[in-house]
Amino acid sequence: MPLHKVWRVGANIDTDSLAPGAYMKLELKDIAQHALENNYPGLAQAIRPGDVLVAGPNFGIGSSREQAVGVLVSLGVKAVIAPSFSGLYFRNAYNLGLLAIVCADADRIPEGAQVEIDARQAQLRVHEDGREPFVLSCQRLPDFLIDMAEAGGLLNQLQRTYQARIDA
Repeated sequence: MPLHKVWRVGANIDTDSLAPGAYMKLELKDIAQHALENNYPGLAQAIRPGDVLVAGPNFGIGSSREQAVGVLVSLGVKAVIAPSFSGLYFRNAYNLGLLAIVCADADRIPEGAQVEIDARQAQLRVHEDGREPFVLSCQRLPDFLIDMAEAGGLLNQLQRTYQARIDA
């Protein structure tokens, strides 16, 4: 399984921090360059495809704006790992193809660590330089949500299903 670099953010990250209202008239890729800039300047520019965010509780609170998920997808974020999510953000994450992993022990994952994600087994394997990797258990996700994230979101999953029926 691939390793994903960890970027830590705090608790109560709201949708306006992720997709600031001042930039909502821009294209998603441009809004993404301003994600989290008020609390974590330069983070959006430092994130690389496949990286993960590890947050405190209540990730994605605030509005139902899909752009708050879309900016992370646009930046290439593989997953957000947190003890809890806003219900709307959690559902939007899977609809747009972002893994939202509920992990009560997310605070044990340090900045700069690397994680292996086994969503189907509900486990994270955390690697730190010079230390033995350790495993954290997460909330088990239904297979249909994992499938949705792996497909790149609900629309991609529906297109694949439709195409498979046509091809059959």
